[in-house]
Amino acid sequence: MGFFDKFKKVFKKEEKEEIEIYDKGLEKTRGKFLSQIINLNKTHKVLDDDYFENLEEILIMSDIGVNTVTKIIDRLKYRVKKENIKTSEELKDIIIDEMFIIYVGNDIITDKINYAESGPTVILFVGVNGAGKTTTIGKMAYKFKSEGKKVLMVAGDTFRAGATEQLKEWSDKIDCDIVYKENADPVSVMYDGVEKAKNENYDIVLIDTAGRLQNKVNLMKELEKINKVIGKIIESSPHETLLVLDATTGQNGISQAKNFKEITDITGIVLTKLDGTAKGGIVLAIKDEANLPVKYVGLGEKKEDLRVFDIEKYIHGLFKGIDE
Repeated sequence: MGFFDKFKKVFKKEEKEEIEIYDKGLEKTRGKFLSQIINLNKTHKVLDDDYFENLEEILIMSDIGVNTVTKIIDRLKYRVKKENIKTSEELKDIIIDEMFIIYVGNDIITDKINYAESGPTVILFVGVNGAGKTTTIGKMAYKFKSEGKKVLMVAGDTFRAGATEQLKEWSDKIDCDIVYKENADPVSVMYDGVEKAKNENYDIVLIDTAGRLQNKVNLMKELEKINKVIGKIIESSPHETLLVLDATTGQNGISQAKNFKEITDITGIVLTKLDGTAKGGIVLAIKDEANLPVKYVGLGEKKEDLRVFDIEKYIHGLFKGIDE
């Protein structure tokens, strides 16, 4: 039994629906990526330099990233030599194995939110305009409400035209409380929101922020101010600072992750529109190059389609059908 067959047996029966959502969400990536791997293995039975050059190109074209791909190829060549692997068919499961290892490494990967021990849990969302912050907040509010939590959204992006209105639409759509002010200082809106959450015993506070990265110094100062203000009201908050990245931007997402990591303490990534790209390998590149875990992924447009990231289900979705 190969690695992938063993891997599939890990899933519980009740996870079937979740696996199907991952499989569907990764169709575009899998369609191109997997067919190229299968064709490569058919045309190259021998593991020569030509095989590895072609494999390297396939992985790079899936947006795994040049540095990450180099690591994967080097590890594959090492294992081929060490384990005396002769054919591409034998190497198939090793490729899956190494992609899993490159994400997990020696880290303890957690996809869980760092909930406050007492009082409201404050989650701050950062990212450039167009990445999907506001929509992500709406979907996450829906998810938490579905779990029975009392949720408050805070419209802290007072700069982008329509940002507050968009969050208000989500508030109406999912029947979630919201704090907003028209043409107000964003920090004052956040102050009011966190104060309300504390006084009225909310479980979760989701805070939108302005999506700017043009001036790192100004953004750093603003985020420091935000952290200081809300930290005074609720100790140790924000408990999470999630960077929202658009998966369709590919390698640009890695640059954004590195830039935001320099500016503030990012605790995890929300990768939106993963279902809309054929380059879903960006998940591995972000973890390997920016050392940030992906905590949530967008696998569709419906409010239910924001999912907790699971590396096993992701790998399954990427390689489904490789044994057929």
